[in-house]
Amino acid sequence: MATETPPPSRTPAQLPTAEEFVAVQESAEFGELRRAHRSFALPLTLAFIVWYLLYVLLSNYAGDFMGTKVAGNINVALVLGLAQFLTTFLIAWWYARHAAAKLDPRAEAIKSRMEGGA
Repeated sequence: MATETPPPSRTPAQLPTAEEFVAVQESAEFGELRRAHRSFALPLTLAFIVWYLLYVLLSNYAGDFMGTKVAGNINVALVLGLAQFLTTFLIAWWYARHAAAKLDPRAEAIKSRMEGGA
């Protein structure tokens, strides 16, 4: 049996106005939420892009280094390529934890105030 999300408690006539949305967007609380997101996401995004470009540049210009055998037929290029996948998953996991702990509660407070009119 599928459960459906209950409809919002406000009727269309009671939905927040454009002015209310602008007021929330300009509020200090929303600014803190935006800062908390950007201060986490921007540095990690830049670090991952640098890490990815380093891998690409090494692959193109340091073939001897990337071809260095680590164990058996496993070379540096394969290890670094697999590390790309590992870091992708680690960053996603880390962001999910950060969002659940710091972003979601703030966003939920703003949302409930907007929906509840409090």
